[in-house]
Order: sequence, then structure tokens, then C-alpha cells
Amino acid sequence: MCGITGYMTHDGSPVDEGLLRRMNDQINHRGPDGDGYFFGSSIGLGHKRLSIIDIAGGHQPMYSPGKECVLTYNGEIYNFQSLRRELEGLGHKFSTQSDTEVLMTSYIEWGEACVERLRGMFAFAIWDGPKRKLFLARDRLGIKPLYYAFMPNGDFFFASELKALLVNPALPRKLRIDALEDYLTLGYVPDPKSIVEGVMKLPPATTMTIEKGSKNPRMTCYWQPGIGVAGLTVSRSEDLMARLEDAVKMRMIADVPLGAFLSGGVDSSAVVGLMAGLGSAPVETCAIGSEDPNFDESGYAQLVADHFETSHRWRLVSATDRSLIDRIADVYDEPFADPSALPTYRVCGLAREKVKVALSGDGGDELFAGYRRHRFHMAEESLRGRLPMLMRRAVFGPLSVLYPKLDRAPQFLRAKSTFEALARTSAQAYCQSVSRTPDRDRKRLHSRRMRKLLAGYHPHDRFTELADEVKGADPLSVIQYIDIKTYLSGDILTKVDRASMSHSLEVRVPLLDHKFVEWGLRVPARERIVDGEGKAVFRDALKGFLPDETLNRPKKGFDVPTVSWLRNELADDTMSLGESEIFADSGLFNMFGIQQMAEEHVIGSRDHHTSLWSLIMLERSLRKLNLEMPTA
Repeated sequence: MCGITGYMTHDGSPVDEGLLRRMNDQINHRGPDGDGYFFGSSIGLGHKRLSIIDIAGGHQPMYSPGKECVLTYNGEIYNFQSLRRELEGLGHKFSTQSDTEVLMTSYIEWGEACVERLRGMFAFAIWDGPKRKLFLARDRLGIKPLYYAFMPNGDFFFASELKALLVNPALPRKLRIDALEDYLTLGYVPDPKSIVEGVMKLPPATTMTIEKGSKNPRMTCYWQPGIGVAGLTVSRSEDLMARLEDAVKMRMIADVPLGAFLSGGVDSSAVVGLMAGLGSAPVETCAIGSEDPNFDESGYAQLVADHFETSHRWRLVSATDRSLIDRIADVYDEPFADPSALPTYRVCGLAREKVKVALSGDGGDELFAGYRRHRFHMAEESLRGRLPMLMRRAVFGPLSVLYPKLDRAPQFLRAKSTFEALARTSAQAYCQSVSRTPDRDRKRLHSRRMRKLLAGYHPHDRFTELADEVKGADPLSVIQYIDIKTYLSGDILTKVDRASMSHSLEVRVPLLDHKFVEWGLRVPARERIVDGEGKAVFRDALKGFLPDETLNRPKKGFDVPTVSWLRNELADDTMSLGESEIFADSGLFNMFGIQQMAEEHVIGSRDHHTSLWSLIMLERSLRKLNLEMPTA
């Protein structure tokens, strides 16, 4: 696991070696074990190494045997041993035991199609000297990040994190207005955008080829999740466990100490249990607890740790640790509003005290429909399918306006969101259900200037595009596809990558092995949600393997009590939003609307915790990014 940087000049002029070194220094946390550089006539590649496999070998940037190609690479190729044997059979020789050399040789043998053979997580760049081109690629699910930008003069830059690009004085530091609206809606900036105008993220499962001197890269999507393919007819439970065990086993290959995150939920518990059966020593596990008993999962984690006899440690995360909020803004660069980033950051620090690699249970909810919103959406979808759109809009549109927002009422009386959802298309409704700040509240935040700049843009347009890509698939698979293309890479995997790499910790995600994902998405929708319970096929496969208390408890994971924090320990931070100079000076926000929302939340008349947390993290990020605001 590492960090990568690089750039290519547009006119063949020499690269600025000092600039590339400064870029590399910005991501030292991703690879404190060493660094390396390649400087060609008009190309520079940088690398920061976190040594995991073949510690003595595998240094980067790595040259091909004839030194015609150069590679800088971040990630792990889990099938590198089988690929190596195949390549040796084709006549290739190897001088190291590293997966880096296997990746380089795979490119030499198969060219750009090499990515189709890789099983792992990766972001890499290869300079192909004879063909005068730069080839970049990102793994299928977006586990590893890759930012890039063309400078005004045509020079091309890339890096593992945004902060490495921001040291370039030639990069215009201007806020991207539609990305801001995406963030206010979703709590993160989705691929391929970034919060900075002109800086992009390479989408998951995508390669990019740039010919020397060209400003028009060739982009290729080399994999799709397989929504809508034929359902399975095999014994699902037995096959599921065998396939997951294979994915876990591949991710236990390391030349350094290895452990796991353990929230006490089904996904992380399954991974830990399989690790315990595959290893000889007790698994090193870590968990985070909360001072609020309603959010404290440490007892469930301890139950699983005792069941599998792991070496278990845990710590608390507290609202009194205000410095952590500022630290999160540093770690993520772009505004990032998932409050579980706080406990994730802490559990990564705890794990790093004893191990260099940790396995996580991320991905199970996206793969097997484990979120509550999946169940709610399907319940709405059953009614949406019975009534035509025009009728739904005519009936439920006015009801959604007239019905009050009853945050403190029993769940069955909170119908406003349901009425809003039924007046929309399926994709638009799903966007609303995942929104941290719904449309009605974003309107309170927008200034007239921001509405003019947005010019009618709405983040649900992307959800509609994605739904159209799998038109004809069952409704549950459609929203899972949207999750995989947006929330998984933009929120979940971004959260874990930045938090872990800030501690120089590698995190591996067996549930997102692409072979396992392809298999899991073939499970019929009717077996993912059964009797109102998500992940039914997964839970069924784990019966007798995990304790009943683990299988039957409601989902929480690493979470924090932000509703209470923003009314109590962080009330001053909440109220100060209405006086934010950054928001006021931007001209993009209705300061009275922000003040109203803050007051309503603190006194308890309304619950705006997701919106307010998003604003708190946005303000801290903008303070550090120092971006120029867009003009009409």
C-alpha cells in the first residue's frame, strides 16, 4: 500500500523535480517506509512506500527489464502468485517476490488489457516510453483513489490525494458549484468530480490513456457489476461461505502483522471468524465504543471476540475531542460529512499500534441489501408501481407540502418524506432517501446567487442516469447499482482509505473482492430482503457460524450520537454556523436559513443533525482549502 504522484509536460519540456518532490511529501503518511522517483525528459513519477509484501524488494517506481516502461503503483494484487506462474510459463523472468513486478510484467505481456486479469485493489500509472503514452488505472470498486488535473498550459498531474495536487501553484483553486451541491445533498463529492474546479477523480473500473502532448485522454470502463444477469440456481449458503473464505484467505497474504476491525455486526464478525479459522494465532481485533450507551457497540464486538478467541482491544470516541473534527478536515481534503469517519479514524489508529494490515467488513450492505433505506424504498416501490406518475405527482406532491415535519413523533406519523418520495420517480426518490440535506432544507440554505449558479442542476440527475444504465433490472438491484456507483466509492471506501492511510495502515476489504461481488449480485432480489429483513441470504449462510445475538441484532456499525452532540457538547459549534464568515463571504448561503436550522436543532424543535454536521465539516474544509468562489 502506497501513495503515488506524477506529471507529464504538454510540450516536452523538463519536469520540475522540486515540485514533484513537494507533491510526494504531502502524502508521506501513505508510505513512510521509503520513497522513489523517476524523471524522464518530460515525465516524472513519484512514489511513497508502505512495505507489506516482499519488504526487501518491490521498490518503486519500478522499471521493466529493458527500462522502456516505468510503474508507480498503490494497492495489492491478491492473485499475483497465480499471475506470476502464468507469466513464467510465457517465458518471463522475475527478480523479486513482489506483486509490483507481476503488475509490470502483466502490462508488458497483455498491454492495457492487463487490468482485466487483476484481482485486488489498485491505482497505478505506467509510463510507456516506446509508445510515448501514460496509462493510468483504478480498481473495479474504487477502493484506492486517484485524482488528476490538466493545468491551464496543458501539463497533466495526478496523485493519490487532492492535497498533493494543491501544492502546484499553477492549479486554479476555484470551488466547483455543482460539486458543492452534490456535497450538501449526499455528504461527499461523488466520482468523477472533486470540490476543486478542474480536478477530477478517475472513476472506479476505469483506465485512462494519455498520448504524449495530447489534452484528450482516452477513457475506458473495463468492468461492470453485472446487474440484471441470470439468478443463481446453486446452493447459496454453502457456496457463499466458500467464496467468502477464499476472498479472506487471499487477503491474509502479508509479510507484516495483520488484524481486523470488529464492530460486532454481521459483516466484520464473519470476516473475523473466517480469519480465526484460517490462521494459527489469535486474530488481533479492534473496536470503538461510545460514551452514549445507545451508540455503544463495544459489548457486541467483545461477544464476537470471545466467541472466536481473538486478541481484542477497544477505545472510546468522545465529542469532547474537538481537535479530531479539525483533524478529519485535514485527512479528507474535500468536505466529508459522514460522522462515522471519527470512530473510523480512531479504530485505524488503535489497529496501527499492533498491525500494519487490517481486514474490514465493508461492502456487505451494498452487496446484499442491508441498509434500512433499501427496505423502505422497496415498500414505496410497491405503491409506486401501482399508480402512474402523473397521479402520484398530483396526489402526493401537495400532501408532501401540507404535511408537517414531525421529527419527534412516532415513526408511523412521519409521513412527509414518504409523500415526497411517492411524488418522484424511483431514482429521484432514492436520491432523496440518501440525502443528508433534503431538497426542502437545501432551499433554506441556498442564496439567490447560488440558485442562479446552479442553473437548475440537481444531484438526482446522476441517479437517473445510473438507473437508466440498468433499465429493466429489478428495482432492488437498480438502487444497489446506484449505491455501488456512488455511495460505496464516494463515502464508504473514501472514509476507510483516508482514515487508514493517515495512520499508515493498509485496509483490505474481502467482501468487495470483485469475484465475490459478481456472484453476490446474482442472488435473486427476493432472497436479499426476506420478511422485511435485509441481507437475508448472508445471514442464513452464517447461521451456526456466528452467535445468534450477532445475527439477530439491528445494524449500527461504527456510529456516533451526532444528534445529541450538536445540542449539547458541540452546541456552540452548531450556533456559530449562523455567523460563519466563510459562508457569508462566499455569497452562496442564506445565513438566516442556517441560523434558523441551528436554533431549531439546539432547542429540540427539529432534528437537523445531518445537515448541520455537513455544514460544520464544510466550513472547516473550506477554511483549509482557501478556494476562490465561483462567479455568475
